[in-house]
Amino acid sequence: MSADSVTARALAAALHVDGDGGLDTGASLLAADPGSDGELALRVDEFVRRAWERGWQPADVVRLVRRDLDEHHVLLVAAAIVRQTGTYKVLPPRWVGQLDALPREVYAADRFSYATAVLELLRLLARLPALEPVGPVPGAPLTAAPVHGEPRMLSRIRALLAKAEATNYPEEAEALTAKAQELMARHSVDEALLAARTHHPDAPAAVRIGVDAPYETTKAILLDAVASANHCRAVWNEGLGFSTVVGFEPDLEVVELLYTSLLVQGTAAMTRAEAGARKGGRKRTKTFRQSFLMAYASRIGDRLAAAAREATPDDADLLPVLASRDVAVSGRTEQMFPHTTSTRVRGVSDLAGWQDGTAAAEGARIGGGAGGAGKGRGSLPPTS
Repeated sequence: MSADSVTARALAAALHVDGDGGLDTGASLLAADPGSDGELALRVDEFVRRAWERGWQPADVVRLVRRDLDEHHVLLVAAAIVRQTGTYKVLPPRWVGQLDALPREVYAADRFSYATAVLELLRLLARLPALEPVGPVPGAPLTAAPVHGEPRMLSRIRALLAKAEATNYPEEAEALTAKAQELMARHSVDEALLAARTHHPDAPAAVRIGVDAPYETTKAILLDAVASANHCRAVWNEGLGFSTVVGFEPDLEVVELLYTSLLVQGTAAMTRAEAGARKGGRKRTKTFRQSFLMAYASRIGDRLAAAAREATPDDADLLPVLASRDVAVSGRTEQMFPHTTSTRVRGVSDLAGWQDGTAAAEGARIGGGAGGAGKGRGSLPPTS
């Protein structure tokens, strides 16, 4: 791209001048010159490629664009991601699922509106900060051959949790979720013992999980509870709307599954509690929902920890293996995030919300009947 091309002048106006004036100037230049379309598309693809070099993955980029811009910007960045990643012969395993989840609609608009949207997207992409990598970038050699499909155990866990989310009968949801947790624990133990016996050079990995508004604080606490119970550690990046979960690959997979399921179940329980309150003539507010979800996350954390202890066999061969893996996960987390902070959660202000949230957590049985009395979680997970 020459320095005096229409695209170069449009980008200079839009990216280096704050405010709408620069955007309008750049969009006007692009709209008046159809010949700049190809060059502009190449520039968008280049900005996307730079995001990979800064540690971002497709789901991370889409999540941030959806949060900070509009849905038509999501369509634009999704199309650019598909184009850019299509230039690689092999992609990191986690990227395949992320690409499959991208929207495929085409954003149609007049030339000025289209150019404005593209420039707004480029403004955001140009300012992406560098992130700690959680996997290889596309084009880098893979350390292991990609695995097609997923283990049968994970398929069974996924199916059980889907049924638990769909049923309207609490007792059935309890039984399904308890069975899923039992399979999760068995899966984790089997994988740990297999790695130890075969002397497989296994090492902790990491994955980013979106923690979206509203009530992102309580969602981060819930994810931290799920991660801790499954031999992982979570570090929340509040500013960018995600937590990075560090652990061994089999544990990371079940953390994603269980967190998503418990979030769905908790939200559904909160909706039912609000409906019941309205029938009783009581008005429910944001403070009710915040208190409900905080209590739900706190009680689930206690129960998950108790269930994890009960599900771990008291085996002389197993305990050193798990201890070694815990040390490895802690070391990897500290290496990735040497400067984390923990903060206390502010007090809950709606007693009814807290009581209903605690009751909902009691109903979401997660492990063979373990109630798990103990102190509620009152602090946030580490933040980067």
